[in-house]
Amino acid sequence: MAERVLVTGAGGYIGRHVVDELLLRGCEVLAADLRLDGVDERAIPVTQPIFERRDDLVEALGSPSRVIHLAWRNGFNHNASSHIDDLPAHVAFVEALMRGGVNSVSVMGSMHEVGYWEGAIGPDTPCKPQSFYGISKLALRQACQLLAAQTGAQLKWLRAYYITGDEARGQSVFAKLAQAAARGEHEFPFTSGTNQYDFIDVRELARQIVAASLQDEVDGVIECCTGEPLSLGDRMEAFIAERGFDIQLKRGAFPDRPYDSPGVWGDPSRIHAILDAEGSRAQEGGQR
Repeated sequence: MAERVLVTGAGGYIGRHVVDELLLRGCEVLAADLRLDGVDERAIPVTQPIFERRDDLVEALGSPSRVIHLAWRNGFNHNASSHIDDLPAHVAFVEALMRGGVNSVSVMGSMHEVGYWEGAIGPDTPCKPQSFYGISKLALRQACQLLAAQTGAQLKWLRAYYITGDEARGQSVFAKLAQAAARGEHEFPFTSGTNQYDFIDVRELARQIVAASLQDEVDGVIECCTGEPLSLGDRMEAFIAERGFDIQLKRGAFPDRPYDSPGVWGDPSRIHAILDAEGSRAQEGGQR
């Protein structure tokens, strides 16, 4: 029997690719978002508002067996007031899912919940966020962990890093550079570009999110990442070369953010274990 998976934020930058990956794996997908433009038509649109307080919310959302909660406003504006304002609704939503019988809930996290850190980030890395976005994500994680302990539901907290690919739909610095090149600009104002980060293509990120969400052996905090640090400037230069853009980085035009580490990346050991186990199961299935 196919898994019935609800994806919130299904029409977003990451959500579209998560829907595609779930469909590729034969899942029945319930897609919830304010707009579903560009979402695969095989997904079942959900019209029920996810943040409405009602006792039968899980049933109203289509009775999913698993939920992947990606929905979040203003993710690229780290100090937007909406991060704090919306937090109670996210907590109430996860609580309704877990108390309503959904036994596997995956929630999107962020490296920004950690704050300033140098080196690899893992489940036990101490967190001291320095933006409203990071503060809210950390508070949501702590609330979800408490709710999971109370209800017995399984929580997968999927922490993401820097995302590339599908720039036409994104709002990252890569998307902004692509837009500047499309406008015919030949210089792109930039920071020093020396800070090192963990970059992952949005399609690979979607594969990791789905793989983590559809298994039950590994739960808790899972870094969705490559584990390979690369300087932002080098990655941007490679991006320009890959796309054949006639544009140059104007380094030092903007100051580096004070809460950005000179080098930070994810520890991929847990996601590698999930992907390796998935590969082994697929191989065994093919041999039968």
